[in-house]
Amino acid sequence: MKSLRAYLIIGGALLVVYIIAQFNRPTPIDWTATLSTKDKIPYGAYILYDRLNDIFPGDTIVPYRRPVYNVIAEDSIKQSSYVIICHDIEFSKPDYNQLEKYLKKGNDVFIAAQDFGTLFEKNLGITTNTENYFKFTRNYGMPVSFVSPYLNPKKTYAIGKGMGDIYFSKFDTTKATILGKDIKHHADFIKYTIGKGSLYLLSNPKFFSNYSLLKPQGAEYAATALSFIKSTKKITWDQYYTQGDDENGSPMRVFLSHPELEWAYYIAIFSLLIFVLYEIKRRQRIIPVIEPLSNSTLEFVNVVGQVYYEKRNNDNIAKKQVLYLLSYLRDECQLKTNKLDKEFTETLTAKLGLDPDFANDFVEFLHYINVQDRINDKELIHLNKLIEQFYIQSR
Repeated sequence: MKSLRAYLIIGGALLVVYIIAQFNRPTPIDWTATLSTKDKIPYGAYILYDRLNDIFPGDTIVPYRRPVYNVIAEDSIKQSSYVIICHDIEFSKPDYNQLEKYLKKGNDVFIAAQDFGTLFEKNLGITTNTENYFKFTRNYGMPVSFVSPYLNPKKTYAIGKGMGDIYFSKFDTTKATILGKDIKHHADFIKYTIGKGSLYLLSNPKFFSNYSLLKPQGAEYAATALSFIKSTKKITWDQYYTQGDDENGSPMRVFLSHPELEWAYYIAIFSLLIFVLYEIKRRQRIIPVIEPLSNSTLEFVNVVGQVYYEKRNNDNIAKKQVLYLLSYLRDECQLKTNKLDKEFTETLTAKLGLDPDFANDFVEFLHYINVQDRINDKELIHLNKLIEQFYIQSR
């Protein structure tokens, strides 16, 4: 016991010294490119979001932390300019289709990112690359400029810290209009006209960071780039691609966002591990070998299926199949299944990319099964085939 007490005293003293050293050390600068509106680090976007009304006077700024599909389709935003500023972006197929419909109705969309994902590359032929010219990217940043004669094309903006080194290495020159270039004549700011709306794409999102906006050239460049958006009474500001979905927040995520609490957590885990290892060495007895239980799930399924088959309880089987399918749509696809109506059919078709005719027949037959008291063999087989076809189309 005396040796254990000595170990505990020494370990406790070392822990106190370590905590004091960690508490008093200077905090290093975090150069992570979060572009989050809540971050005040150099590559956060706190200043931009705080001063948005200087760029859009009189407009209402509405932040969203949800995917594009949910914002446009479910919240039904109209006559609003959509702004997304993030490090990289990857749209799902429903997101991209909804954004395209939004543009065709006459709305403007502004996206600043270093990587625009596979769907933008597939549909608009967009790829980005990094300029490796050492002199500019390492010391001063790559100078960029606007090409419009009304914005003084000879004026360049160079912020430093490698800003301006991303450019569009590939894009459809027959459909895109170049709005900005770097000093090596690579396009870094382009515009696509889609329907009645305009899609603005900028490959250097760090120009909207705190570090950039604290410099006169950076503030001027960010304000000028955003001024291309047409005047609306509402600005939809995306925070989903920098902060994640607000519906999926975790208490542990908040706990680990503070360095002091994070270190306390790791120290507690490490101390617990040392204690467990010490106790295992001192007290653990020989663990007897126990044969693992056999997996009888498949046998159970066969038995239950045989019982249902022999009793010909078709209506019970069919309704349980429908119940399981609706549970899958709620849990995996986030769809409301309380009403199997036309609105549910349209949402199912748009979200999972189903064939409209198939989706309509599928939902009508599910409703038919729910209201029937007797289901024959032919109807049960038809239901099973429809469900299998649904899973194939929704992959």
